[in-house]
Amino acid sequence: QVQLVESGGGLVQVGGSLRLSCAASGRTFSNYAMGWFRQAPGKERDVVAAINWSGGSTYYADSVKGRFTISRDNAKNTVYLQMNSLKPEDTAVYYCAATEAIATRAVEYDYWGQGTQVTVSS
Repeated sequence: QVQLVESGGGLVQVGGSLRLSCAASGRTFSNYAMGWFRQAPGKERDVVAAINWSGGSTYYADSVKGRFTISRDNAKNTVYLQMNSLKPEDTAVYYCAATEAIATRAVEYDYWGQGTQVTVSS
C-alpha cells in the first residue's frame, strides 16, 4: 500500500502561483511513477501532469504546458506541482496518484490521495 497526502491548495487570484505537494508513505516511493489529476464539479478526473520514477520523463496536458511543472524528490518521498499563471479554468480538486509506470489515464493509477482544492478567482 502507498498512502498519499496532498497539501498546498488554496485560493489564489488570476495570474498567481501555487505549489502543491504530495507526501508518500508505505512502499518505496522511487518504485512508482506519479501523476497529478484534477476534477472540477460535474467533470471527469483528468490528468494534469505525470512523472516517471526518476524524474527523467514527464508528461503535461496541453492546457497546462508552459505554466505547470511536475517534479519529485525521492529522498523526501514527495512529488510537487508548481502552478504558475493560474487561470479560473484551473479551479478544481487536485489529486496525486501513484502507479508502476508513467501513465496518463486515471484508471491506470493504483493509489490516490484525498485531494486538495485549488480555486482561482478572477
